[in-house]
Amino acid sequence: MEHEGNGKIRSTTILAARRDGRIAIGGDGQVTLGNLQIKGSARKIRSLAEGKVKVGFAGSVADAFALVERFEKKLAEYNNNLVRAAIEMAKEWRTDRVLRRLESSLVVVDREKMLLLGGGGDVIEPDDDAMAIGSGSGYALAAARALLSHSGLTAEELVRESLRIAGEICIYTNTDIIVETV
Repeated sequence: MEHEGNGKIRSTTILAARRDGRIAIGGDGQVTLGNLQIKGSARKIRSLAEGKVKVGFAGSVADAFALVERFEKKLAEYNNNLVRAAIEMAKEWRTDRVLRRLESSLVVVDREKMLLLGGGGDVIEPDDDAMAIGSGSGYALAAARALLSHSGLTAEELVRESLRIAGEICIYTNTDIIVETV
């Protein structure tokens, strides 16, 4: 998204990882406009379904809030069935003229599943035990995969450390990190 000559609004790194039957999801707090950091403590992880589902978002904040609201309604409609709600949300996102224009993506998790939801009708489950979105996603995902293979960290510790590493490398990611588990 362009913003009056100052460049793209870039924000966030969201990472989810599974370890020993637990899933943790975390995000950094940075929001960047062009070459300026305009906020360092944004909260990009939300709890849904009485804490049984967590969602992290990257992209336009207003768009993300609209999508999170719709996803929460889908969860309620499908009795907190994460996969069914995600598929129905993706169908709606792809076919609705207004929703198609939204510039955001979501990672949604419950106790068993991690899914990426994207505006092209995407519902993607990772092949392994980590998934990331946002500006620093490549760094966080690489760190998470290495830590999954070569450490005994818990899911929460692994997400926190991977996001810290990404925050030290990616100029659009900071180390003001929030992690939640399900």
